[in-house]
Amino acid sequence: MSMKHPHGLYVLFFAELWERFSFYGMRALLVLYLTKELSFSDDHAYGIYGAYGALVYTTPVIGGLLADRVLGHQQAIIMGALLMALGHFCLAVPNMFFFYAALALLIAGSGLFKPNISSLVGQLYAIDDPRRDAGFTLFYMGINIGGFLAPLLCGFIGQTYGWHYGFGLAGVGMLIGLAVFLLGRRRFANYGLPPPAPAARNPVLRILTRRSIVWAGVLLSLPVFGLLVLNDRLTGWVLIAAGAAVLAWLVYIVYSSPRVARERLLVIMTLTAFGVVFWSFFEQGGSSINLFTDRNIDRSLFGWEAPASLFQAINPMFIILLAPVFSALWLKLARHGREPSTPVKFAYGILQLAAGFALFGLGAGLAGADGKTSMLWLLIGYLLITSGELSLSPVGLAMVTRLAPARLVGAMMGVWFLSSAFAHYIAALIATLTSAPVTDATAALPPARTIDLYGEVFLNIAIAAAVVGAVLLLMSPLLKRWMHSTSGGSGHTSSARAPGLVVHCPRRMDRHGEN
Repeated sequence: MSMKHPHGLYVLFFAELWERFSFYGMRALLVLYLTKELSFSDDHAYGIYGAYGALVYTTPVIGGLLADRVLGHQQAIIMGALLMALGHFCLAVPNMFFFYAALALLIAGSGLFKPNISSLVGQLYAIDDPRRDAGFTLFYMGINIGGFLAPLLCGFIGQTYGWHYGFGLAGVGMLIGLAVFLLGRRRFANYGLPPPAPAARNPVLRILTRRSIVWAGVLLSLPVFGLLVLNDRLTGWVLIAAGAAVLAWLVYIVYSSPRVARERLLVIMTLTAFGVVFWSFFEQGGSSINLFTDRNIDRSLFGWEAPASLFQAINPMFIILLAPVFSALWLKLARHGREPSTPVKFAYGILQLAAGFALFGLGAGLAGADGKTSMLWLLIGYLLITSGELSLSPVGLAMVTRLAPARLVGAMMGVWFLSSAFAHYIAALIATLTSAPVTDATAALPPARTIDLYGEVFLNIAIAAAVVGAVLLLMSPLLKRWMHSTSGGSGHTSSARAPGLVVHCPRRMDRHGEN
């Protein structure tokens, strides 16, 4: 067998790179735009950011089902890319109607694009293909390259020449990704095509294509998504209702399963809950840490003040640099029989995140009289948080596929999606603790008025994360026993593990199943 990768992989690599460029370009600018340009209060901006993030990670559950049963992965990717490109260009229009319409389009488009491009990657390889893991690793490197470039380009353009130019550039990136996919579509042959359509009895349904029905459904969903973003509390209630229903179903499944399956499902549920805690703190990066960087970090470089959005590139940069290091570390430890178990890796990740936030808090406490502190605190703190991310994130999906009964793997993936949605919403609630006690734009406040508040909240996050990490360490022996020897560490897996879920892939893989 040739060890060269299928040509389709490189098409998907560049398509996903540009899609992530568009997503992270908007992410770097959103909260800054809301507070600095639209003069929204911090609370309002965080609410919009949290509702948007929660919905972005909820809709892929629906998008994956639509692709599997109706559209096929190729059509779902194209539809999603078109919707997201339109959404980014709507953000380039200085009008509030277009703003909320843009977020609704991005949510709908993301739901169709996110789960399906990685599914297409998986279809390029046979299950036992030795190139599979390396192919996924290359694909996820594209994700992080896009995440690294977006804040540098979209952030700089947006904060230097105008916010709407930055959003527009993100839209251009999405169109480039779509063009790459369309030009290389012939490389996929029969992969990702729609399933056979059943014969319709209704004459109207015979005329309508399945694609037109999905388009109609998407258009009807847009006002709903816009309303949920506009009223973030309503989003919270929707998540609570969905979470309660899922929890009731999980309890039923757990207690109706045999002992071994029951205990493995309990491990999935427990580690998913700890993952929600991690991501709730981690996602401060796009909200409270973003504003902290803007207001209280000395961003001067050789007489030039770097825009705050550029610092959103630090995390993906460290992922690109550290992912090979972690891969080599786990492999070396595994060869010596010393690789940590999955629960221990989760705990290490949370504890490293705690150390990163402790540095943020310490840096705030050592700020000068002007309320500004050195960017070194931010850089080293991000280094620790990213190290924690690489300790926790890549084993998440592998853990689900390894421990869940075969008949429940898809459903448990849906639970994982929903947990990410909860984390984004909770992250917004946590971020409101950093809001200055004013009703107008807090961006206008002097740094000396905000530094103590950020420092206190970041230290409290560090303490909370340290306690959570310690609790998980104490629980790890029990959880490892409940795994019933499917893994001595994340590198020792049972045959239930999907080969494409690579232990050294970055976080973006875990968040949505392609990623």
